[in-house]
Formats: sequence, structure tokens, C-alpha cells
Amino acid sequence: MKLDKYWPLPLRVMMGLAFLAHGLPKLGAGHAVFAQSVQQLGIPAPGFFSFVATLVEILGGVALIAGAFVSVATVLLVLEMLVAMFLVHLPHGFNFVNITGVTSQGPQFGMPGAEVNLLYIAGLLALLLGGPGPFSVDERVWKPESPMRLPWRHEVRPKPA
Repeated sequence: MKLDKYWPLPLRVMMGLAFLAHGLPKLGAGHAVFAQSVQQLGIPAPGFFSFVATLVEILGGVALIAGAFVSVATVLLVLEMLVAMFLVHLPHGFNFVNITGVTSQGPQFGMPGAEVNLLYIAGLLALLLGGPGPFSVDERVWKPESPMRLPWRHEVRPKPA
């Protein structure tokens, strides 16, 4: 059995879990705090756009894990990562670990740079270009040649004369 076609599976699941881990805390009471952060960035309609970003992270994370609507999810998540990178992280440099000083208690950390945003974008672009792979809803439902397709989703070919 060739395993090379399964490369998207761990990438999809890991990235999906990561987006869920960032999106779920922004629901409920966390939404007000996130909306305030969005407002401080100068983004118009912060309540609306913080809600949109939260939905993109949660629904995009679920979509990646399931392998459903992966192309749509990756485009939306890349756009969100670009906004986060340019408005939040890039002013703090490249490195994810940003040590701003050292005290007797140890290193003091500042805001992370753009490194992780770029890693997320690279992974999302790999999924966009390479597809969701086997064990995905997209593969099962939309590709008629897939051995995993749903029984009722097959092409009816005309019989030769």
C-alpha cells in the first residue's frame, strides 16, 4: 500500500485542531475581549469582524479535520492569517519566540512575530494545491473515481453501441 497519497491527513487534522483551539475561546465571554482587541487594531465594525474571524477559525477548523470544503476553508483561513500577520505580528519581527529581556525570574517574552502565520499559510497553501487527500469528505463525495465515494455518487456512462 502506497502511503504518499495520505500526506494531507495529518496536516489537515493538526491545522484544524489548531484553528479550533484558537477559535473556540473567542466564543461566549471571550468574544467581548477579542472584539476589543480588534477595535484597538482600528478595524471597522469590530463586533462584526471579530465574530466573522471566530466563525472562520471554528468552521474552518472543523472543515479541515473533516476534509470538507477544504479549498474554501483554506482560502478564508489564509486571508485571516494575512490580516493577523500584517496587523498584529509583523510589527514584532519574524521570530515566534520574541525575548524582550531577562530578569532574575528568567526570560521575558513579547508578542510573537510573523513566523507562525507564515507556517500556517504554507500548510494551508499545501492543502489548497494538493487537495484534501483520502479520508476526506471532499474525496468521498466529489471525486467519482474515488474508491471511497458514496454509492449514489457515481457517473452513469452510456453503454457502447
